[in-house]
Amino acid sequence: MDSCVDLKLFNLPAKQGRWLLIPVGIIVLLCLGSVYSWSIFRKPLETELNITATESLLPYTIGLLSYSILMPITGFFITRIGTRIMTAIGGLIVGIGYILASFAPNITLMTLSYGVIAGAGVGIAYGVPMAVVAKWFPDKKGLAVGLTIIGFGLSPLISAPLSNQLIISYGVNSTLRILGITFILIISTMAIALKLPPSHWNLSFSSTSVNNASVMVNYTPMLKTTSFYGLWFCYAIGALVGLSAIGISSPVGEEIIQIDSNFAARSVSLFALFNGISRPLFGWLTDRFSPRQVAIASFTIIIIACTLMISAQAGDITTYLIAFCLFWFCLGGWLAMAPTMTLRFFNPDNYAQNYGIVFTAYGMGALIGTVFVGQMRDLFGSYTYGFYIMGFLGIIGIFIAQFALKSPPSSKDYSE
Repeated sequence: MDSCVDLKLFNLPAKQGRWLLIPVGIIVLLCLGSVYSWSIFRKPLETELNITATESLLPYTIGLLSYSILMPITGFFITRIGTRIMTAIGGLIVGIGYILASFAPNITLMTLSYGVIAGAGVGIAYGVPMAVVAKWFPDKKGLAVGLTIIGFGLSPLISAPLSNQLIISYGVNSTLRILGITFILIISTMAIALKLPPSHWNLSFSSTSVNNASVMVNYTPMLKTTSFYGLWFCYAIGALVGLSAIGISSPVGEEIIQIDSNFAARSVSLFALFNGISRPLFGWLTDRFSPRQVAIASFTIIIIACTLMISAQAGDITTYLIAFCLFWFCLGGWLAMAPTMTLRFFNPDNYAQNYGIVFTAYGMGALIGTVFVGQMRDLFGSYTYGFYIMGFLGIIGIFIAQFALKSPPSSKDYSE
């Protein structure tokens, strides 16, 4: 067995080469995160397939649900199948889903191909980059995971305007086909570099001085702790509000604020920037401050964003941009807070499995939230009423975080 000193990554000593795994993971997640650009496809599909707002949300909703269901399942198979093969399989399935969606003549087949198939592919590949960097960075887990996951949040910054331009030039169907083929090629190539370190890798950091805030010594079974249920419900609320907002970003801009589709697409790119920035920021904050306090801050921001949109009228472009930047910012924050809290509260050696279980909260939030906002639009003729419910959920989240989001009794976590 090679010593840690002799271990090489990208022809560099492992402690330097491991940093290159982060941009590799970012590229994979940039492809997978294109799911957040679905709002760009909704209006063209509503016209082309003659469907309602609720129906046009179905592929997005089912995609997120499939992704969240597959995520915990694949967490138990990463070490058995291998990170490279798992990533390549996920990328292939994502691409096939997009390609099949390009031939879908109705919303049912569109939902099956894009939602079920492509969503499943995202779930298979999504957790691999984070699991890999968490293992390679035992001394900087929160930072490494937060930096890697930024790719998923920043994806719409690239994929939204790209998809919009492709739709204008080639139409919806050809755009889906082009994206599917591209994702297969990129993800399969990046998969080659995503490998776990040898089992003795952690030993090289045993004498490293690490901030006590990052050290987790708790091994209490996760499902027996109050902190798990507090984290699960907080994550579900954060995901429900954030994913609901993401799914209606473009339509709300066009219908309530009355901006044109091109401006709406460019706005999604701005929102994605905030979604990406928040991930390393919230990962860093959760490493260094009480997770309870960081969660309460996130829910407070959500309440502010909802208040802004409740009062928004036609032409209030600044209000719209600020509010949805905050919505996307908070969702990105939860996608960094949840894995970082999982690393802090529970046995980090079981991270892939533990976070897979925690991640089911994301799926529940996605399922309820996206169906809810579409129905509110169809029933009342406006998305505005949905922001009242989102704000109320933010208040509930604050109470749950205050009373349930705490370190397990046996943890030496400094924040409690």
